[in-house]
Amino acid sequence: MKNIVLAGLISVFTLSACKKDDSKVAEKTLEQQKMEFQVRQLEIEKQKLAIERERFAYETQKKADSIAEVEKAKTAAAAKPQVIKETKTIYRDAPSSGSGGSSSGGSSSQGTTAKKKGISEAAKGTAIGVVSGAALGAIVNKKNRGGGAVVGGIIGGATGYTLGRAQDRKSGRVQPK
Repeated sequence: MKNIVLAGLISVFTLSACKKDDSKVAEKTLEQQKMEFQVRQLEIEKQKLAIERERFAYETQKKADSIAEVEKAKTAAAAKPQVIKETKTIYRDAPSSGSGGSSSGGSSSQGTTAKKKGISEAAKGTAIGVVSGAALGAIVNKKNRGGGAVVGGIIGGATGYTLGRAQDRKSGRVQPK
């Protein structure tokens, strides 16, 4: 009986000793795994930095190339003679036809009036005002949509013209009276 108990105790000690070694091995491998993971993270960060450096170098080279192209285009444009295709003669002392009946002695700085190209702000404002006013008038007057559109178009056109004319005066397209 003593032999059986002694054999059982020895086997318990040996098994517990083996399990302790396994836990130490497991702990070591867990620590090693943590270290390996951190090493991989550092390598990834190094790769990110390398990519950022390459991107920065690429953008710097791209800017330098674009500056060189602009300078090259400027020198090429300066080397080519410019051809004037159209000339326009403006007489300084001639009275302007659009001055509203004023004499030529009115203001000397307004003697040369060049026609402006494009649609005036007043015309744009009128068109936008008519369309939006007509739409709003048709929506508001549900009983007579046609009449509402006409009234709204008139009011919107007048408002748009007034606002556009003010913009033309600010830009210098139209001189105030």
